[in-house]
Amino acid sequence: MWQGHPMPVSRRDLLRWQFDLAWSLFEFHLDRLTEEDVLWEPASLCWTVRPGADGVWRPDWEESEPDPVPVPTIGWIGWHVGWWWSTAADHARERTPRRREDIGWPGDRESAVEWLRGLRTEWLAVLDGFTDTDLDATAPFPWQDAPEMTVAHMVAWVNAELMKNVAEIGQLRLVRAASAG
Repeated sequence: MWQGHPMPVSRRDLLRWQFDLAWSLFEFHLDRLTEEDVLWEPASLCWTVRPGADGVWRPDWEESEPDPVPVPTIGWIGWHVGWWWSTAADHARERTPRRREDIGWPGDRESAVEWLRGLRTEWLAVLDGFTDTDLDATAPFPWQDAPEMTVAHMVAWVNAELMKNVAEIGQLRLVRAASAG
């Protein structure tokens, strides 16, 4: 196709393009994060990550979402990205998914950024391996017992969840920077 019409793009390539766009925005913020940014508490009602007696950093968490919802720190959001993304990759690779309790936060900015970039690499290996047949299969996650949701829906959800979390991290980073001045 030509004369001003774009070439047809496969669904996987479109989902990959969307993911790459969201990731490029994440890199913008990851490159600018400081150690002080990641655990900055923007409100008195806040969720963060804390080291346990075993040295593993765990998130503040309640099984039922409280009202009002606590404002998360960048560290908490980073842990949250790691949790849902690890679980999505496990389901996509047909592995036993890790439990929320088994996923800790790395403990500092540099390690967290490295961890998130590693999850990106793992996810791209999954995403780039999908065929149209794979994308049409029933999604094992995040919708249990929803046969109408496909793996393509799961990939689109990963992209949307990443974009949302990137926006939250970016906003918190900007608010902290503006508050310091």
